[in-house]
Amino acid sequence: MGRFIEQKCVAIIAGEASGDLHGSKLVMAMRRKNKDLFFCGIGGQALKDAGVRILVDASQLAVVGITEVFSRLPNLFKGMTLAKKLLKSLHPDLLILIDFPDFNLHIAATAKKLGIPVLYYISPQIWAWRPGRVKKISRLVNHMAVILPFEENFYKKHKVPVTFVGHPLLDINFKTHNCDQIRSSCLSKSTKGIETLNTARAGEQAEFKKENKDFHIIGLLPGSREGEIKRHLPIMLDAARNLAERIRKIKFIISIAPAVERKYVEELIGQRESSAVFELACNGVKKVFKRCELVVAASGTVTLEAAISGTPMIIIYKVSPVSYWLGRALIRVKNIGLVNLIADKNIVPELLQDKASPENIADTAFNMLSNAQHLEKLKNDLLDIRDTLGGPGASERVADIALNML
Repeated sequence: MGRFIEQKCVAIIAGEASGDLHGSKLVMAMRRKNKDLFFCGIGGQALKDAGVRILVDASQLAVVGITEVFSRLPNLFKGMTLAKKLLKSLHPDLLILIDFPDFNLHIAATAKKLGIPVLYYISPQIWAWRPGRVKKISRLVNHMAVILPFEENFYKKHKVPVTFVGHPLLDINFKTHNCDQIRSSCLSKSTKGIETLNTARAGEQAEFKKENKDFHIIGLLPGSREGEIKRHLPIMLDAARNLAERIRKIKFIISIAPAVERKYVEELIGQRESSAVFELACNGVKKVFKRCELVVAASGTVTLEAAISGTPMIIIYKVSPVSYWLGRALIRVKNIGLVNLIADKNIVPELLQDKASPENIADTAFNMLSNAQHLEKLKNDLLDIRDTLGGPGASERVADIALNML
């Protein structure tokens, strides 16, 4: 039975907080270009606010780690069942999948059987581990919209239709002034474009000043989920105490992700005696970056946000021992930090698993803070990374691809 509506129907699935945010920007961009679109699917508050009819909340599905996934299996299976029912009953004109590969590729197989075109926005990290999935993507996905510069060549090599659209974080983090110039220059690499970028960069670097000349201000970014915070924040707090014993005039800003309860973070802080001064920030990481000369961040998208802001960082990450050793056996890249992967070299320190100890974090931070020249060079290296990410306008570019597929 066909739909008795004239609107084009787009199903969208974003299983994690970052995908929910970027998906919402895409939905709004598509609606600006075509108001007669109906959106439904799986996502969080951002997609809901953008007008998507949400069938399953993404917070029920998000999980990190190989062994950790077992605790979410009932929710994952329920989500898959509902997504398949949606495709079969509504038969949307387009399915947009955002990251979340194991779940989304399973749904892509159902879409393929039903003849529903699939646009995949934000590639799974198949270049890092399980590269064999590119064969499945080639069979099931009509077009890849990738956000990291090296991903385009990877897919072209495997003859998968692909477009490098730039990174959506640039839409959020770039200055609004000179946006049109910067957008065109980042992609054209013209002399005028480079000059424009350098001017923008100089203006931003002028903002890298300490909140108080007498204090070092360090950001602590433990993650966006309670599980990550439970693993990372106690280590960060102990590292902060270590630093506070060595550096008398130092304070710490703890960034709290929107999906995390402030009370939960306060309880973790209260469980530890410390002379360190902590401030909680719930208004987004961008303001934290502006105030800090260094951040300690759990590996993830936030590290790329730090790079875009030109903020030096230490990347840490811990998972269960089994997940870690299985991951090390499967991962094909030397680094896990997006900054180091894009640069193809070690720009910022990575302290993973056992190396992510309070002592190691404190030692690394102390050494970085003691070398102002190194920190300044690191800022420039990070801004070089930003310049390779395609410029603002990712959502608009993906929207054009999606509308053409409709």
